[in-house]
Amino acid sequence: MSFASELAHAVHNGDRRALAKAITLVESTRAEDREPARTLLSLLLPVAKPGIRLGVTGVPGAGKSTLIDALGMCAVTDGRRVAVLAVDPSSRDSGGSVLGDKTRMTKLAQEDAAFIRPSPTRGVLGGTASRTREVIALCEAAGHDVVFVETVGVGQSEERVASMVDLVLLVLLAGAGDDISSMKRGVLEAADLIAFNKADAERVASVQADAASLRASLGISRAGRMPDVLSVSALDGAGVAELWSALLSRQDEAAQSGELLLRRGSQRGAWFEAALDDALHAVFVEDSELSQAREAALREVESGALSAPEAAERLVASLLARR
Repeated sequence: MSFASELAHAVHNGDRRALAKAITLVESTRAEDREPARTLLSLLLPVAKPGIRLGVTGVPGAGKSTLIDALGMCAVTDGRRVAVLAVDPSSRDSGGSVLGDKTRMTKLAQEDAAFIRPSPTRGVLGGTASRTREVIALCEAAGHDVVFVETVGVGQSEERVASMVDLVLLVLLAGAGDDISSMKRGVLEAADLIAFNKADAERVASVQADAASLRASLGISRAGRMPDVLSVSALDGAGVAELWSALLSRQDEAAQSGELLLRRGSQRGAWFEAALDDALHAVFVEDSELSQAREAALREVESGALSAPEAAERLVASLLARR
């Protein structure tokens, strides 16, 4: 039995260490890991049972990790197995993670039914890691039927994470009126649910007021289905169970209406497009002749001697000429 086959068998049997190794393999940028990673995915994808895929994004300091910890515990209490993919921003120079342990999910970390994996973005835009789709599939193949994808923040995150998940939860803070008003319209439109966090102690009234204000504003500006807007406190648990129930209700409604089926098709299509880009890039990196041509074209672009589109077209033409 090959290494990939042994690893796939262990992952499917719920071996946590094997799952961690599998994720490391598919996230690897080494050329020699590409083939075993492909084999691993081809073995596990047929047995992966899609569960609930939740994207969580929000303004800095909104308490996304703490809220995921609380929601994840609701899922565990329901008898579900939870995976959390917490994306860390990376250094552009080293590619390493800037933030060491960003998760702060102390309760879930102690649960056998939960698996938490921080992954560096390695320069990928959109607030998610470069292999998030593959990692979701691995987690589902390991039996995790609830997968949270936590992004690094608000901005370009929503469009990318929305192409990977079934529901997007936007986490906001009370008193963040300027932050909300400065958000792109697409940020609010991408959200299926919105949670104002930290509704605890003396902040309860202001959080509820902001939630009501946004709810009214969305009712005027947003056509179609309105997102649920709730106030919660991840710290003391207030409203968390209600938020979890709202997430489950949204998932059930999407499944019954056929929207979930359409989203899953779109997710696979977006995965294909990303995989095609990766495969083409690998060709120009791993083939020595094409790699040299790519480096030469890059130098011309950087010097201003050649435009980026023209350089790219020339490289594609050189690839086609070799057929």
